[in-house]
Amino acid sequence: MALKRKLKALVPGLVFLGTLVAIAYLLESGLAVEWVSEDWRERIDRDVRGKGIAGELLYLAVGGLACALAVPRHIVSFFGGYAFGVGFGTLLALCATEIGCALTFFYARLIGRPLVSARFGARVQRIDDFLAANPFSMTLLIRLLPVGNNFATSLAAGVARVPARFFLLGSLLGYVPQTLVFALAGSGIEAGAGLRVWLAVLLFFVSAAIGIWLYHKYRHGKTLGEEVDDALDEETKA
Repeated sequence: MALKRKLKALVPGLVFLGTLVAIAYLLESGLAVEWVSEDWRERIDRDVRGKGIAGELLYLAVGGLACALAVPRHIVSFFGGYAFGVGFGTLLALCATEIGCALTFFYARLIGRPLVSARFGARVQRIDDFLAANPFSMTLLIRLLPVGNNFATSLAAGVARVPARFFLLGSLLGYVPQTLVFALAGSGIEAGAGLRVWLAVLLFFVSAAIGIWLYHKYRHGKTLGEEVDDALDEETKA
């Protein structure tokens, strides 16, 4: 039973790594054009890429709403890297992710408290306990971890007693490493840029290692749940 729980907790991270490796292989083998959906590429090329401020605002609006509706932030970052390149794509993806985080947080705090409390009661209590003493630094720590559910964490924090300014600022800074990783991968979609995706894989391992080390060093006996602890222990061993 314990092994099954550990494996379940590791699935998101493993899927993520497998996706990056697959992208790198496809780019280097010249199959990227066949692998990447022409539909989303055409949409981004038509409405976002090279469209100036109008394209940037459209990306922020759609990306922010997508993150607020539980679309993985890594997808939004990937598209940002493809549309705007590594540097500006990372910046815009970070803004879109933060917009989504804020929308989810304030929805839970101002409107959906009964629903969220009923659905995520145990998670809310864990988040509340974990963030209570140092809400900014502990939020930053959570966002650096390679495991966990971004959407559920924002919902739970909205219901918990954590001050909004500390949670949102900690989230913003904690989002940076993985946002950069996926924007870098997205910018490598063009043929011959597979090296960028391999670099993204390397950066993911580095950021994950830092997040795990900080979690073990500064959590002070607190926990985000047995599944998270087990998954991080397994990744540390790996």
